[in-house]
Amino acid sequence: MKMQRWRITFAKTEAMRYTGHLDLILTWERTFRRSGLPLSYSEGFNPRPVINLAAPLPLGFTSQGEIGDFWLSSIVTMHEFSSSLDRALPPGLAIQHLEEVPHLHGDKLPSLVQAAIYRMTPEQFPPDLKDRIAQLLSSATLPSERKGKEYDLRPLIYDLTLTVPKGLKPLVIETKLSLLPGATGRPDEVLYALGIDPLSANICRMTVLLKNIPLKS
Repeated sequence: MKMQRWRITFAKTEAMRYTGHLDLILTWERTFRRSGLPLSYSEGFNPRPVINLAAPLPLGFTSQGEIGDFWLSSIVTMHEFSSSLDRALPPGLAIQHLEEVPHLHGDKLPSLVQAAIYRMTPEQFPPDLKDRIAQLLSSATLPSERKGKEYDLRPLIYDLTLTVPKGLKPLVIETKLSLLPGATGRPDEVLYALGIDPLSANICRMTVLLKNIPLKS
């Protein structure tokens, strides 16, 4: 039986903001079922859809650049794949890019992930925010705590800037953070380090960076 592996870059928007990782996989399974596309399932007593998402997105975040690999049990064309999915997508999911992965049994997505870029828009910006960012970036260490354990946030921050997106008036804080196993930087913890309440900010993951993509801008 010929199989096919597709890589989808997709947006997870406001309607899916509070949909967790496992529920997102279930949503994709239902989407493929509605589309009529032949999603592949594992063998055994409890077959599961062969879906591989790059990295879990924290609850409450939106995204413009999630990545998922999906295996089909038979071959379809790009047009068939794209048009069938478009008709079946629920509110909150939007396809940004599609490509067929030539290596059916190549590296799984989570092993390729190295970093992610986030945009954060707080309700209010401290007047000295530029100075706070400069001070954070000049720090050798940044002691932080997660789930009762102390760790150093600083080496997980690859970049941190205050910018105005093209065509938009509000300022945004943009950061590039490690997404390696055991070394994951969280944007809400960056906001906390800047003295900004993370609950007051909209946080969007713009891009998940895979291996062979330079970390530095």
